[in-house]
Amino acid sequence: MVKFNFGEPPADEAAADISTECQRQLRPLVDEIIQAAVAAGWNQKDVLLALADLAWDLYEDRRGDL
Repeated sequence: MVKFNFGEPPADEAAADISTECQRQLRPLVDEIIQAAVAAGWNQKDVLLALADLAWDLYEDRRGDL
C-alpha cells in the first residue's frame, strides 16, 4: 500500500511549492507504473502520454468544482 504524507498546503497556495511537493511524492509511483508497463512490452512514450491524458481528464472533471 502506498502512503502519502501531504500536510497543509503552502502559504498563499504557491503553485511552485505545490508542484514540487506533488512531484516529490507522486514521481516514484509514476516511475514504478512506467517501469512495469515497459517491462510488459508497452511503449514508454505511449504510457507517459496516457498518464498525461489521465491527469488532464481528472483536472477537467473537477474544474467545475474549483
